[in-house]
Amino acid sequence: MSNLDAAAPPADAPFASAPALDAGAAPRPSRHAGMGAIVYADDVGAGVAFRVWAPNAAGVSVAGSWNGFSGDATPLASEGNGCWSADVEGVKAGDEYKFDVHTAQGDVLRRRDPYAGEIGLTGRNCVVVDPAFDWGDAPYATPQWNELVIYELHVGTFNDPENGGRPGTFDSVVARLPYLADLGVNCIEIMPSVEFAGDFSWGYNPADIFAIESAYGGPAALKRLVRAAHERGIAVVFDVVYNHFGPSDLDLWRFDGWAPGGEGGGIYFYNDQRSPTPWGHTRPDYGREEVRRFIHDNAMRWLEEFRFDGLRWDATAYIRNVNGNNDDRAHDLADGWELMRTITRSTDQRQPWKLHIAEDLRGNGWIVRAHELGGAGFDTQWDSEFVHPVRRAVIETNDWQRSMEAVRRAVEHRYEGDAFKRVIYSESHDEVANGHARVPEEIWPGQAGSWYSRKRSTLAAALVFTSPGVPMLFQGQEILEDRWFKDDDPIDWTRLETFAGVHALYRDLIRLRRDWWDTTRGLRGEGVHVHHVNDADKLIAFHRWSAGGPRDDVVVVLNFADRSYDGYRLGLPRAGEWKVRLNSDWRGYGEDYADTPSFHTRADGGPMHDMPHSAPVGIGPYTCIILSQDE
Repeated sequence: MSNLDAAAPPADAPFASAPALDAGAAPRPSRHAGMGAIVYADDVGAGVAFRVWAPNAAGVSVAGSWNGFSGDATPLASEGNGCWSADVEGVKAGDEYKFDVHTAQGDVLRRRDPYAGEIGLTGRNCVVVDPAFDWGDAPYATPQWNELVIYELHVGTFNDPENGGRPGTFDSVVARLPYLADLGVNCIEIMPSVEFAGDFSWGYNPADIFAIESAYGGPAALKRLVRAAHERGIAVVFDVVYNHFGPSDLDLWRFDGWAPGGEGGGIYFYNDQRSPTPWGHTRPDYGREEVRRFIHDNAMRWLEEFRFDGLRWDATAYIRNVNGNNDDRAHDLADGWELMRTITRSTDQRQPWKLHIAEDLRGNGWIVRAHELGGAGFDTQWDSEFVHPVRRAVIETNDWQRSMEAVRRAVEHRYEGDAFKRVIYSESHDEVANGHARVPEEIWPGQAGSWYSRKRSTLAAALVFTSPGVPMLFQGQEILEDRWFKDDDPIDWTRLETFAGVHALYRDLIRLRRDWWDTTRGLRGEGVHVHHVNDADKLIAFHRWSAGGPRDDVVVVLNFADRSYDGYRLGLPRAGEWKVRLNSDWRGYGEDYADTPSFHTRADGGPMHDMPHSAPVGIGPYTCIILSQDE
């Protein structure tokens, strides 16, 4: 324990000497469980129970729309454990409120409720929310993890009807769900949508982690989105930020007035050398039971009340280590590690079909290792060992600079021997901003629509959808969005017409990945064997399978050079006819494509490339072909 920690009073410190609020009869603690504002109706009456943790307060009251926002009219009772509560009859959903926290020094701090489910558009007041919602009766089950195709989207820019005047909303996302379903997507991953400062943001500056961003439509609109997605068989994953809070518009900061020596953020934060993060000195204190419960309650709320199919955790490296490092015991955060394990374990016990995705990006297998083996228990993680070599392989200007060995390692990489413990992608919100740009833009800056940019960026996409793992694409990638991601620059949906061929290629790749036509089952399987690596000519081929056999065995061939082949002889795993299921050089994907003949072929040659059979294949420049058998 540091000296700063030692200065903190215990959470259950007595309050006998605290000055009382002048509010008439002494309040009684609430008889209802829960934190924040809990709507109740029982045989005693109906109203709202309020409970807040403020262990250093001299007193707490609720100022609300029912009492003219009086600071004295509705006092709360001390529970003797750092929490203050009361049942307030007559208060109802839709009423607004804040807490008045009275400090021992005589100050009054008007604070938003840390557990508030909604923040009003005006006045930044908390809004009492009734969690009841009509979820309908349409049957739904989360897709199997090996069948997931994830589409990461930012609500404010995904479908903005005002084109930048105001951010898009949850309802505007609903309007494009038919488009996503037709594309073949069966999971959307929503970038953080809890309350943040202002109306435009990536969302990674959470001010109120229980409150849904009001500019996007609030909690009811988000539930409508989840319901509408589930009605179309589309899973919804929610992005959460537990590595830091804020740092702006942060009422949690010195919430009850206490800060050791006048430094640090108070009860919700580390107040020593563990507080700094790359985003501010606002790392939560994972060692405090109440803070751990706060974050645990938040995760369970999304999975249970909002029925999300999973959570994507931002920057888990900074939850487990002060500096976000591996192999750095001096700066490891054991309490942060245990927090992650507790939440993933709770989910496994309560809703084991739901998914926890880590954005750790340190190649750390312990993140997805099972609890009983000491791991953090995440189901899968974003794989930096895939995205970086694949982007380099297509962005390099000269063909001779492309490394097929690096591509091979990217295809074969896995964690804990499980291909689906990694999420693979060539674009994400981080990879197309922060000094980076969209892949077509990086291939040829200012010429994202060029032949080179289209051919090579879709070659990267072909690797995403044919390599073992959980594939993901970022919004607009399938219509060749250019430049870089910005929170006030909405998707240009006119590009759906301009680059209809690119869109068609993504759609076909996704449908093959999901085995829509029962001809490519192997793309959903674990099996992979990179059996041919030609670094001199920049060509690579690999075999994918689940159980093996006709309509299961798949061979993927990728040409990373600006040249074509009429008959490139290649090893194949089975004799007989192999049919071309996709040729990315088809003129339907681009009017200026060569339409190089990639013909059905018969494996009647001898062993080759560590395979028992061989056959010639045709393949165009910067092209992917996918082959499988009917029988």
